[in-house]
Amino acid sequence: MTYQFLEPYTLRNGVTIANRVAMSPMTEQSSFEDGTITNDEIDYYRLRAGGVGMLITGCAYVNPLGKGYEGELSAADRSMLPGLSRLAQGIKAGPTKAILQIFSAGRMTSTAVLRGQQPVSASAVAPLRPNAETPRELTPAEVEQTIQDFANATQLAIDAGFDGVELHGANTYLMQQFFSPHSNRRTDRFGGSLSKRMTFPLAVVDACANVIAKADRPFILGYRISPEEREEPGIRLADTLELIKLLNYKPIDYLHISLADAWAGSIVDRSEATPIFQKIQAVVADDLPLMVVGHLATPSQVEQLMSDGVQFAALGRELIREPKWVQKVIAGDERAIRYTFSLADLDELKVTPPLLHFLRTTFKKGFPLSTDEQQLKL
Repeated sequence: MTYQFLEPYTLRNGVTIANRVAMSPMTEQSSFEDGTITNDEIDYYRLRAGGVGMLITGCAYVNPLGKGYEGELSAADRSMLPGLSRLAQGIKAGPTKAILQIFSAGRMTSTAVLRGQQPVSASAVAPLRPNAETPRELTPAEVEQTIQDFANATQLAIDAGFDGVELHGANTYLMQQFFSPHSNRRTDRFGGSLSKRMTFPLAVVDACANVIAKADRPFILGYRISPEEREEPGIRLADTLELIKLLNYKPIDYLHISLADAWAGSIVDRSEATPIFQKIQAVVADDLPLMVVGHLATPSQVEQLMSDGVQFAALGRELIREPKWVQKVIAGDERAIRYTFSLADLDELKVTPPLLHFLRTTFKKGFPLSTDEQQLKL
């Protein structure tokens, strides 16, 4: 069978991606305490390269206060260059483009993770989750420095040999916190009206784009976005569509829509069943490709997205279970694709103990285990 998702796609910047399948950025919690890459992580990513058109790493923090969890990768300092270079080289196998996702966790961290430092955010408003800490509001000077930190991380990625960076403006992290009326109660130029709440994320895009413009090669700039928030007040789809209309004119190369389910409707208005990505398609520029993620596993699901006019499909958990998903599809060996996970496969799949713990505690319903494993108390 001939699949649309195996066809190449040329981005705005002239870079051609070998196929329309990307590895979604996922937490794997396997870096050293200081954010240095480990051999285990390099092995994990190398195994999943060589088939997908793009491999997007788990998020790397751009400054020390941006660290969100233990075992997270760092892009906060030039001392990380040797390890990041090894990571980029390990991912760039065959046709795969290596994309480093960069972010700041903002208020979605803790004093413990920050080793005694108070979390920071757009405003001193705690997230609506159990035991959440109230962050400290970033000063205007700190906001400007954080924008520069994103630019510095982009330069670090260029120097390390990556093919691009993805700005993590989704999943309630700092870039989204500045955009959200729940977490951003500022009264300066970075907060207040919808247009002012766009100031920080758009400034990050501009700062990173300015760095990329001076690079010695074409370099991909992606943007990940969460369309809605459940909080009240919170981001609504109408807000997001206005932001996307402005992103259309920025030098980004793809827009990554973060969804729990690829065909999900509104999480705010349950009566609205039209897939969110279709509403975004109505306003996104014709030359700005969409990447959609959310419980995609089978070739038929990915192909359906292509038929629905989406340019890229991002696979997450399925590529943990089946690192050679694309290769098996190309070989016509779809029956060999794994859709379950066994503890007997840990070494083969390069799944580290921290990643296994994360899968056990986070995706009990959404990460199928083999029948024998389901009988264990995982």
